[in-house]
Amino acid sequence: MSAVKMTEGSVELVLGCCKVPLFYRQSEPATGEARTSVLLLHGIRFSSENWLNIGTLETLAKAGCRAVAIDLPGLGRSKSAEAPVAVGELAPASFLKDVCEQLSLSPVVLISPSLSGMYSLPFLMQHPALIQAYVPVAPICTEKFTAEQYQSVKVPSLIVYGDQDAQLGETSLRNLSSLANHSVVVMKGAGHPCYLDDPDTWHKALTDFLNAL
Repeated sequence: MSAVKMTEGSVELVLGCCKVPLFYRQSEPATGEARTSVLLLHGIRFSSENWLNIGTLETLAKAGCRAVAIDLPGLGRSKSAEAPVAVGELAPASFLKDVCEQLSLSPVVLISPSLSGMYSLPFLMQHPALIQAYVPVAPICTEKFTAEQYQSVKVPSLIVYGDQDAQLGETSLRNLSSLANHSVVVMKGAGHPCYLDDPDTWHKALTDFLNAL
């Protein structure tokens, strides 16, 4: 079994007039160079700890990736950081651009469930050259862009959702299916946080996608 190196830290971002610390967890192969960088975001009731607990950070490191899971502003261990916009509004694309620059994550594979769509979608639209691949998992805010805007994005994308997530899963699929270069994984019997309901299927879908890049 390949060895994995796990670390924790914080990165300072300038939001408005203030510097705010964002907590992150990182995993990488213990030896050798990582073949790609992955940034994991999370939903409103979750944090980077979920990716640790279900083994996604370890799985990615064993697959030869450097994986960073951040706690978004106001959530998890980044509670002291104020979000740049209210929940459900589109955050400035510069937010994730700054995260990726400070953590040397470009080009990055971006994993974006639920709430984090408000951060990932503006970044995807405005800075596609910084994104190696996009993995949306029933994100919010997909209706804020047109089919033409999605069609202009050539980034390889893996759309994932649980078939029991009748609301966000189907809405996000309908909008995201206009992405020019996408495939879809529907997780049977899984709800909105489908990766929590079936980590094994999630990890296989994710590593298969990464191996095909």
